[in-house]
Amino acid sequence: MAIPMDSKQVEAIVSQVMQQLNSGKNAPAKKEVGQSGHEKLGTGGMEPFDLDYNITDYALKADTSPYPRINRILHRVHVIEQAVDDERAMLVTEAYKDFQGPQIIKCAKALENVLNNVTIHIWPDEIVVGEMAAPPRCAPVFPEFSYDWCTDELQNKPWDNRASDRFALSKEAEKNLLSIGDFWKGKTVEDAVIGTLTDEEIKGSSAYGQTTRPVFHPNLYLMGGIGHTTPRYQKLFQYGYKGLKQLVVEQMVKLDASRAEDIEKREFYTAQLICLNATINFFLRYSKLAKEMAEKESDGTRKAELLQMSENLAWVSENPPRTFWEAIQLYHLATNVILIESNGHSISYGRFDQLLYPYYEKDMKENKITKQFSSELIENFFIKVFELAKLRDETTAILNSEVGMGGTCLIVGGQDKDGRDATNDLTYLALEAHAHTQTPDPWFAVRWHVNAPWEFKVKVVNVIKVGTGQPKIFSDECIIPNMISAGRTLEESRDYTVVGCVELDTGGLEYSQHDADYFSMAKALELAINDGRCIDCGPECPRWENCGKVGGRLGPATGSLVDFKSIEEVKKAYEIQTEYWVSKMVAFMNANEMGHRDVKPLPYLSLLIENCVEKGVEVNAGGAKYNFTGPQGVGMATVGDGMCTIQQLVFEEKKITGEELLKALRANWKGYEALYTLINSDKVRHFGNDDDLADSFTQFASDVYCEACEKHRNSRGGKILPGLYSVSGNVGIGLVQGASPDGRIAKEPVSNSLAPVHTVVGCHDFKGPTAMAKSVAKINQYRATNGALLNVRFSPGCVSGATGRDNFVHYIDAYFARHGMHCQFNIVNRETLRDAQRHPENYPGLLVRVAGYSAYFVRLSKELQDDLIGRNEYSSFD
Repeated sequence: MAIPMDSKQVEAIVSQVMQQLNSGKNAPAKKEVGQSGHEKLGTGGMEPFDLDYNITDYALKADTSPYPRINRILHRVHVIEQAVDDERAMLVTEAYKDFQGPQIIKCAKALENVLNNVTIHIWPDEIVVGEMAAPPRCAPVFPEFSYDWCTDELQNKPWDNRASDRFALSKEAEKNLLSIGDFWKGKTVEDAVIGTLTDEEIKGSSAYGQTTRPVFHPNLYLMGGIGHTTPRYQKLFQYGYKGLKQLVVEQMVKLDASRAEDIEKREFYTAQLICLNATINFFLRYSKLAKEMAEKESDGTRKAELLQMSENLAWVSENPPRTFWEAIQLYHLATNVILIESNGHSISYGRFDQLLYPYYEKDMKENKITKQFSSELIENFFIKVFELAKLRDETTAILNSEVGMGGTCLIVGGQDKDGRDATNDLTYLALEAHAHTQTPDPWFAVRWHVNAPWEFKVKVVNVIKVGTGQPKIFSDECIIPNMISAGRTLEESRDYTVVGCVELDTGGLEYSQHDADYFSMAKALELAINDGRCIDCGPECPRWENCGKVGGRLGPATGSLVDFKSIEEVKKAYEIQTEYWVSKMVAFMNANEMGHRDVKPLPYLSLLIENCVEKGVEVNAGGAKYNFTGPQGVGMATVGDGMCTIQQLVFEEKKITGEELLKALRANWKGYEALYTLINSDKVRHFGNDDDLADSFTQFASDVYCEACEKHRNSRGGKILPGLYSVSGNVGIGLVQGASPDGRIAKEPVSNSLAPVHTVVGCHDFKGPTAMAKSVAKINQYRATNGALLNVRFSPGCVSGATGRDNFVHYIDAYFARHGMHCQFNIVNRETLRDAQRHPENYPGLLVRVAGYSAYFVRLSKELQDDLIGRNEYSSFD
């Protein structure tokens, strides 16, 4: 039971705790701050329009919003080239040097130092403000997670010279970032993780770069933050920061220091109080800056806006929001603090229209706001999300090419907790906001269900037809049972949201570490048919000396196609390889989780995930109600078509022997061109054509992977929830894999998520989008408890007019009626993409749907562009 306290009692306890903490000799010295409430450090004071940021006309577009303010903001933001900003890294390093004490308090002091001292801005026309410790479109650096790659890339390969994910960098920032490299050696999450693993657990991973032949790819959490969660915004809106502070103090005064576990809890709560005080001050700094700017503003309208913004920020620095404007400001800046602390992408915004509607409805009824101003607030908020940027190491960037900040998912529509349709005014205003801003962020999503209004469905497809690849669509009828099967309640499941690409989440009730790993199902098949050895085993592999050269193998010995007598033997070998490598992947994921727990705890995020404060346990240590981990399987159609090829050509028709097929793969099809052409033709059965036998192999591939994951638990006692999607990882995984029996050449992408195979010579789905959807719907998507993803491309002519629009709606309805979980669409001709590849200067604003996200086509690597061009294009719904 909570101990009743008034605000004075709470502040007195907080003050006492802070005095005790700062009384030691290692406490950071108090800083003198500049006039606007910050000290310039490194290049943090550099405006984003300084020459070092190389202004370009990249992505300049015609006015798309009906609101002049929004168009001006869009033009300003689009001319900023992505860059790296060093200020956060320098402030964090400073805090780590100054404070020697418990790790969780050190992390809190680092966040405090950033929030109290990082340069802040309010830009022209903005009515929603706040940044992620860096100017717009600039990525801060997070040395706590991993830093050797950063130093190595700074010295050897400039970030502005990558194939994709390019970032500019000033000379001063480069100098500063290099200067801290020695300090971080041995202190990062990556150092802690690698130090706990055996060679057997590491050997099948991409931990040592893409020059090996990985089976699984854990880079995302090894090299950066976890993220991949939705905060409990309802809790923040209910209590405000002052109320959260009281909740922490109420738990703190119950502690008994004679119990060891309570000493740890005291450190946890002390860290949370540090974060709360720093966050309140962060909001007040913006409030002060808005007021200072208002005093200098000559335009009366803008002056009034700045004063109101100052008042809004001051109020929500401690209190629950009262108005729609205050709520959306708190929503945005509170999320940015999570990003500043955690480096985790896919911090998702939850059910936007459900969270904010009560404030909008109240303001509208009281005539405090208009729909126009509400729309401007939403569109400004969308652009603020687009301003966020994240720097990733190059290996991770290959798997997550051009995702921007990544995972900034915002979802609307769907049912309420009682199963009733929940669409409202904000549902439609959010759809319009995306159509007006046309930016790749936020990653916009909708929930679709049988009883959703027809006008909602029409609005959704009309926005998709704009051509940005957004929104992506999720089926309540498939997902709600899926959520329940993982152990959530019916009410929680009906209130589901989506994290990142397609990961399923209960919005602040869980910390599920979605997207924890990319497992190459195609690699498991390669090892299964070649006795545990890589098809392209050779001296160029870093493991050659202690593996292939001495007659060793990467995986267990399971026999090869030379000896197999039936497809059942192939299947058994695939099962053995998958189970073996999933167990190694889980070991790596658990080491990753423990590394984050020990080295980079997240006391601020733990305020906004239910149960953490009540339990006195941080999120990485299992504080949430639900503690899942979600790795995804990649390349299942590559496996399915490979097995189908083996069954048909080797065992049924006996056109080739297993030994000959292996020789063809080792030769990368050279000298076997006729066989290669045959496999890529409709004379061989393939997944994606509503062929039950062919489809059964892909079903088998996915079921084996899911079952292998379901056998394990994570370090926090939670389930391993398998996902069936690839993001853009099918391209990166393909780059390090030899030829495969589905007709793939070496280094070509493996199959994308749930979609059929497409190779350089064509697609394997020959019978159109309806047959393809029927095949995909045969996969047990209820079992994909971490999500599943289907990309589809239609020509613009196919969906044009009222008939095309209605056919589009019916197509989605039909797929979901067959228990599909998710679908998303590109509306673009293949020739347009080819021309954009040849003449990128003519297509700076061309957005395409890559995976769970959209990106500017001309910024993608050629490999990913080729993958997008190669996907099937449907000109009719037949």
